[in-house]
Amino acid sequence: MSFFVDPSTVTHGIQLAVAPVFLLTAVSGMIGAVAGRLARIIDRARVLEERLRDSADTEFIKGAYAELVRLRRRGLLANGAIGFLTLCAFMIGLTIILLFLGETTAFQGESWAIVSFLFGVFCFMLALSCFLAETWMATRILNFGKPKS
Repeated sequence: MSFFVDPSTVTHGIQLAVAPVFLLTAVSGMIGAVAGRLARIIDRARVLEERLRDSADTEFIKGAYAELVRLRRRGLLANGAIGFLTLCAFMIGLTIILLFLGETTAFQGESWAIVSFLFGVFCFMLALSCFLAETWMATRILNFGKPKS
């Protein structure tokens, strides 16, 4: 069987491309975690909206609308995190392609691979920031048994 490139070159290209794959694994885990949080936010908002339709208690209505505003903000942060994670995964995939092509062909894309990898990591950091803000908002409303002042 004849190869158009040296098999050792292909092996080295695969080795270079494997390292970013570990970041893709972390990204997929984060997407799962954030998607789960978003699902709970949506479920809670649906329950509140249903209870609002059936309620005439003005105090409950006022509190429910305030909670819906917080849930909307949390949902936007979770959506932002998912968007940044998706962009991160795309950029890491592009990095893998560029590294592999650079190693197995005459394509000189190493500088583009660096840019795409760094942009992917930057998107991952932005997603983590959104995730941190969303979890902070979620726990800020809890009083853990403390009496309201």
